[in-house]
Amino acid sequence: MRRYPAGVAVVTVERDGERIGLTVSSLVSLALEPPHVGVSVSRQAALHELLRAAGGFAVSLLAGDQAAVAQHFARGVPPIAMWHDVAVRDGGRGPWLEGAVGWLDCAVGGEVAAGDHTFFVGRVERAEPGEATTPLLRLGGDYGPA
Repeated sequence: MRRYPAGVAVVTVERDGERIGLTVSSLVSLALEPPHVGVSVSRQAALHELLRAAGGFAVSLLAGDQAAVAQHFARGVPPIAMWHDVAVRDGGRGPWLEGAVGWLDCAVGGEVAAGDHTFFVGRVERAEPGEATTPLLRLGGDYGPA
């Protein structure tokens, strides 16, 4: 799968003042009417149980120049430092990262165990386009613009 390019997004969750984000390249579109997406999250990820408890999540679809943002949220930064110098705006279900090519707010519509991950189905409640620019891709373990 490292030879197959995938879009890069950051999934965020906020609940009772606690917020966390995680870089993913597993986000997929599942249905258009009504709109649904899916995302696979490791059961070991700090985001996993907070997402489950919150019943929803936000997604920032990263732009081609946001490789540093992707790396920041991929390396397991402690929650106290996770949001330092990260520009965000309110997304409802979790923070939306500024500069993205688009954003989603999703309610969890189901989940499926998938090995050491859980595949969460998200019912899109809100979507906004960002700037019309090149998205960020992951290929061969590296991030780069499409």
